[in-house]
Amino acid sequence: MLEILTAGGWALVPILITSAIALAIILERYWTLRRKAVSPPDLADQVLSWARTRKLDPQHIETLRHIAPLGEMFAAALDVRNRPRDVIKERVEDTGRHVVHQLERFLNTLGTIALIAPLLGLLGTVIGMIRMFFAVMVSGVGDPLKMAGGIGEALICTAAGLIVAIPAYIFHRYFRARVTSAVIDMEKQVTRLIDELTAAGETAPSAAPSRGA
Repeated sequence: MLEILTAGGWALVPILITSAIALAIILERYWTLRRKAVSPPDLADQVLSWARTRKLDPQHIETLRHIAPLGEMFAAALDVRNRPRDVIKERVEDTGRHVVHQLERFLNTLGTIALIAPLLGLLGTVIGMIRMFFAVMVSGVGDPLKMAGGIGEALICTAAGLIVAIPAYIFHRYFRARVTSAVIDMEKQVTRLIDELTAAGETAPSAAPSRGA
């Protein structure tokens, strides 16, 4: 393996660097975008229970804000729970844009790596071919070892660029789909909470006259 890396020449160095960055992003996003990390299974039912029993003190809301991305959106709705439905939805949408931005963190970088890795491989290929032509100019075609060195460098860089680009592209698409699915799921859960808050706001005034009577 070391001989292969050495034969790739200095053009292989940026490919190796991008591969390390891509691997770090894949591992980080895979851990961050786990379902239970984005939308904990029992969180929605727990928050709905709080809303029904009026256990919505500031401490509950602040804790909720830091639990998960879904909790942050719930907290945004609860911050303005006594406002009209349109105001609650607007606040949730504003918070949702920030949440989506966090979920898509580093994905543009991963997509860029998937795009430039083959180009870096192509650059190494061109450099290897140039080395081969210079070897031919200096020594003629009678020295196959020098020609083989240039060809080997070209092929190794091409293969390395594709080896980095293909997984990076696959995981980039996979994480994009995962973010989209998570956002749709969070929208459904937050809509349930908004419906609960709106229903609670509508029933509260109607109960007041009966108490006065």
